[in-house]
Amino acid sequence: MPKRRKGRKVTGILLLDKPAGHTSNDALQRVKRLFGARKAGHTGSLDPLATGLLPICFGDATKVSGFLLDADKHYQVTCKLGVATDTGDAEGEITEQVGIPDLDESSVEAALAGFRGCIEQLPPMYSAIKHQGQRLYNLARQGVEVERDLREVEIHQLLLEDLREGELDLRVHCSKGTYIRTLAEDIARALGTVGHVIALRRDGLGPYRQPQLWTIEQLESCAERGRDALDATLEPMDTALEQYPAIELAADLAFFVSQGQPVFVPKAPSEGWVRLYDAKRKFLGMGQILDDGRVGPKRLIAKAA
Repeated sequence: MPKRRKGRKVTGILLLDKPAGHTSNDALQRVKRLFGARKAGHTGSLDPLATGLLPICFGDATKVSGFLLDADKHYQVTCKLGVATDTGDAEGEITEQVGIPDLDESSVEAALAGFRGCIEQLPPMYSAIKHQGQRLYNLARQGVEVERDLREVEIHQLLLEDLREGELDLRVHCSKGTYIRTLAEDIARALGTVGHVIALRRDGLGPYRQPQLWTIEQLESCAERGRDALDATLEPMDTALEQYPAIELAADLAFFVSQGQPVFVPKAPSEGWVRLYDAKRKFLGMGQILDDGRVGPKRLIAKAA
């Protein structure tokens, strides 16, 4: 007999406020235990130093987690100038200290202008990228540095929020794959000095823009009131997909889609991903418009009733 999986079936998305000093996986496992959940996963790591939005997908919601992995991110970041570290943040060892030129808002703005739009970044050694089967951060801890390929990312918005003596507060809206530590280091060099991140908070991801976040302490308080109170903190899984058009399927079309068959839907979009619902507004999963105009089911969540 197949081994029965432990835990209860929970479905939904928790918008966790990850605490500083914890890895994303640590936070995931702690929350998973609180919910007693059978299946859960996060949607892209935050550095241990970082706080803020870490969506945790439970149960069937893990099927849409990839859409959040690909989504744009929003950050508040503080960069300390004049000091470089081996990790690019405050958790690393100091590797360089240099003077800071006289800066004002106009000189900083001139430097920031060069980092807006499509830019290339060299991934840091302290990152989760794999090289010959090993994570780069594991190699870095061994004192090994390997060649990395430049990666293209897009900085949609880069704003100076505050300029203090030796520190910059920035707001960043960027594409997936952007390394904020690398961005801060590169901006510091453009200003004629070095720098590293001392504070980082993610407050937006994809459709979630400055949403209500739940701390682990708040979740523990909910758990004391029972699992219904805990489950009430979860967002419906389709809230992660609000940027995609919604299609309501008649009963016969919903049936064929639930069997994995593409269907023609009147007035459907001509391309791209779509959200699929039955006539009772039950979320069925994601579809994609095929070359012949049919809606092809791609990531189904549940069969139509």
